[in-house]
Amino acid sequence: MSDCLQIAELKTFVFRAPLASPVQTSFGLMLDRPMVLVRVTDRDGIVGWGEIWCNFPAVGAEHRARLTASIFAPLVTTRAFESPEDAFEKLTAATAVMAIQCAEPGPFAQVIAGIDTAMHDLCARRAGLPLWKHLSGKSGRIAVYASGLNPTEPEKLAAEKLSAGYRAFKLKIGFGRDRDVANLQTLRDLVGRETRLMVDANQAWSIDDALAALPALAEFDLDWLEEPLRADRPLAEWKRLAAATSIPLAAGENVIGTNAFAAAISSGTLGVIQPDLAKWGGLSACLPVARGIMAAGLRFCPHYLGGGIGLLASGHLLAAVGGDGALEIDSNPNPLRSAIAQACETVIDGHIELGDAPGLGITNPLPVIEQFSVAVAV
Repeated sequence: MSDCLQIAELKTFVFRAPLASPVQTSFGLMLDRPMVLVRVTDRDGIVGWGEIWCNFPAVGAEHRARLTASIFAPLVTTRAFESPEDAFEKLTAATAVMAIQCAEPGPFAQVIAGIDTAMHDLCARRAGLPLWKHLSGKSGRIAVYASGLNPTEPEKLAAEKLSAGYRAFKLKIGFGRDRDVANLQTLRDLVGRETRLMVDANQAWSIDDALAALPALAEFDLDWLEEPLRADRPLAEWKRLAAATSIPLAAGENVIGTNAFAAAISSGTLGVIQPDLAKWGGLSACLPVARGIMAAGLRFCPHYLGGGIGLLASGHLLAAVGGDGALEIDSNPNPLRSAIAQACETVIDGHIELGDAPGLGITNPLPVIEQFSVAVAV
């Protein structure tokens, strides 16, 4: 395994794709679709690809690319690692004090996560195995759901995705009770009672707001209610909300660290836990977390909103773990996702096939998205 991680070069690539319509959340808008890819190349010329989370703030992509080049590239290329897990631990330890000093634990964790994904891709390619199989998964067939249904006429996008083979949908809420309920009713009428329907409040509510919303939400047979409260609210509030509803609560995209996930798993408040491997942990840390979620009898559904490399990695993580979880696929147009993650474009009865190509199943993604490239001085 050590021969797998003699890294000769680490390089980042920044992209921005324009949007015809902004992506709406309860806390703000995305005016374009950014992506930061990281490529590691070993001494034999074999490459691995990863993606660094960069959705917010709007300037985050360029910042994370500079952070990768200035801090992490020298750390990665000047020593050997025994495994991706070894690299994750050593990079985290080597930069922990600096992350505290500059008050940027999130960006540092996101860069490490992207590098980790690239190293796993590289090692699976060397082994000639798809990443899901390299991680001991049994099948590359996974369930998916369509997310990112914005509050403005969500039924139009939902109808398109229903025709494309999706059988589960997630609506963004937190835009006022009347609007939320009207959108839910329209969607439920469209997809029927047999189709899974979830909602995401994106941390929009106080505990009182969330409790007040529950009676109306109960009418729609929801699979889960995602981030109804701010991720940093006291556990007592989450327990109070969980006790007041039969709708499973979901969270995890804004949880960072093994200990924090262990606390979330044991809290008794969440039915669905959603690590985002591009925000924290990569595959090295999220795989054991996901297995811990499953062992606790909870549902593991990876969170993801970004470009195609991170989406594929999230799918391979889900396939490696198994279970009844589903991969989140943003419904909104994004060429940085669709041009790369071809395996996610064909949905049959709510499922996709990741295939048997080595690693993440892609070759060089750069030519198909070259028009969206952004030059960054590092």
